[in-house]
Formats: sequence, structure tokens, C-alpha cells
Amino acid sequence: MKHAFKIFSLALAACAATQAQAADEGAAFFKDKTVTYIVATAPGGGYDSYGRLVAEYMQRNLPGSTFVVKNMPGAGHIIGANAIYASKADGLTIGSFNTGLIYNQIVGAQGVKFDLSKMSWIGKAASDPRVVVIASQSPIKSFAELQAQKTPVNFATAGPGSASYVETVILTNTLKLPVKNLTGYNGTDDQLAMRRGEIIGSIASRSSYSTFIENGYGRYIAQIGGNDKDVPQLSSLVKDQKALDLIALVQSQGDIARLTAGPPAIPADRMKVLIEAYKKAMEDKELQARAEKLERPVEPAYGEDVAKAIVKALNQSDETKQLLAEALKSDKK
Repeated sequence: MKHAFKIFSLALAACAATQAQAADEGAAFFKDKTVTYIVATAPGGGYDSYGRLVAEYMQRNLPGSTFVVKNMPGAGHIIGANAIYASKADGLTIGSFNTGLIYNQIVGAQGVKFDLSKMSWIGKAASDPRVVVIASQSPIKSFAELQAQKTPVNFATAGPGSASYVETVILTNTLKLPVKNLTGYNGTDDQLAMRRGEIIGSIASRSSYSTFIENGYGRYIAQIGGNDKDVPQLSSLVKDQKALDLIALVQSQGDIARLTAGPPAIPADRMKVLIEAYKKAMEDKELQARAEKLERPVEPAYGEDVAKAIVKALNQSDETKQLLAEALKSDKK
């Protein structure tokens, strides 16, 4: 018995030593290397803010590495996501894109060359509820008043494929809102357009609009997800079950916001190091303080937990897939 226990103990020690050696080798790989962090949108706005924070603090936690942020806007984040997916699986190219790409993969949107279920998931930085925002100069002060408009009002979205575009289209079409969706508003373009009077409203992440609202430029009239009590939940304002199903889908995307991922098949030892560096970055008090100053929430999750959430979000019922496809198709007519 003592002999067997000794053999078992030696085996455990050898396994631990092997794991430690693999971790050391993974960390050593990044020394004197440049990591490209792709942000799939233009400079400015929430994705760029999170991406630059993540890159800066991951670099601090990967000694000897250099992180370079590369903005790759276009096609509602599809171009940047395609570039990340197609990059060499050596751990030196990672990046961020919006959760609207989940919708695009579900419906098989044109231009999608990635499979989110196969990507190497490093983490997510936040949970970010969606809000319906109306410009302060508009007389619309409630969701009911928006529904009652006799002529369509202009809403801003980013490019087709972005969460902004997909969520605005599926919600406005399913709820039959009198809204005309205008595309091409990236970063803070939508907020500037609202101040000019060019745009009346937007459906976007709450964190992206918090300063805009605090400065008196707009108002929230409905929210999807989150625990805030100052705005009515959209689900409480509608009764149609199909609409409620799509609202639930949108809420699931807000729960896994501000993602960081790499291409499929990054070696396990390098992934472990990247996830650990990301975790240390997200738990750094200085990063959290800077995020708070920028009014960007930090509610992280890591590695496998994020991968499971992505797979779950992709696994929708046939009915929900059909509703999503029909809503997007109707916007092109």
C-alpha cells in the first residue's frame, strides 16, 4: 500500500511539474513578441475603449510582450472578425467584435467566414443591457409615444451585421415601430447625429450612452436586461410572444458583451497564458477605476465559461431562427 501511494504521489508531482513547465513555455513564447489586438470598429466608442484597455493591461501581464491595437472597421464588425478567425493560430493575433455576429451566424449572413463556436475564447469584459434612446429635442418621451408616431422617425445603426443594426431591425420590425433605420453610424457618430437633429433615436448598449444621457442630450424610454430601475423593461411593455422571444434573445447577447477571442486552435499552453493575463487585467483595480471613469462596466468572465455562453446563444430554436431571419429579410425589401 505504501509503495502504491508513493508511486501515485510521484505521478502527481510529475504531472504538476509538466503543467508548470508548459505554463512557463507558454509565457516565454510571448517574450519579445508583438501581439496584434484587432478592434472590429473605428476608433472611438465603446468597443475601441474596451479594446485599448484590455490590450494595455494584458501587455502589463505578459512580460516582454508588446500589444498593438489595430482598428478594422467594416460590415458591422464582420471584416474584423473574419480577420481574427483567419489569422495564424499562434496566439499573436486576438481581438474584439460585437455580439451581433451571433445573429449573423445563426441566419447564415453573407460575408460571414467565421464559426464562433470554434474560436479560442479568452474572455468577456462586461454585461451591457440594451436601451432605446431618444434625442432630448424630440417630443417622444415614452415607448408608447414612439409606437403612436404617425410618420416614421429616423433611428441610427452601424453597418449591417453589427449588434446595433441587427437588434434595431429585429425589434423595430417585430414590434412594428414607425422607424426608418439609417446605417453607417459608427463609434459616436449616432450621438453626434442626434445632437444635430438628423437622428431621433437609437437602440444601443447602455454604457455607450450613459454620458450622453447625463449631459442632457437624450433620454432612455426602454431597456432590455440589466438591473437598473430607472427605465421600464421593454418586455413589460409588449405582449406579443414572438416579440418577447426576440427580446429574450437580445438580452442574452447583452449578458456576454465586449468579447476577446482568437482564431481556432491556439495551443493550449499559450491560451492558458492569454486567459490568465486577461483575468489579471480585468481584476486590476487601476483598470477598473479607469473603466468606471469612462462609465464602462466591468463584469468579466473567462475562457471556457464564455465559450459555453457563445454556444448556448447560437443554439436557438427553429422558430426563433425563423423570426430572426424574417425580421432581417423584411428590412431589405
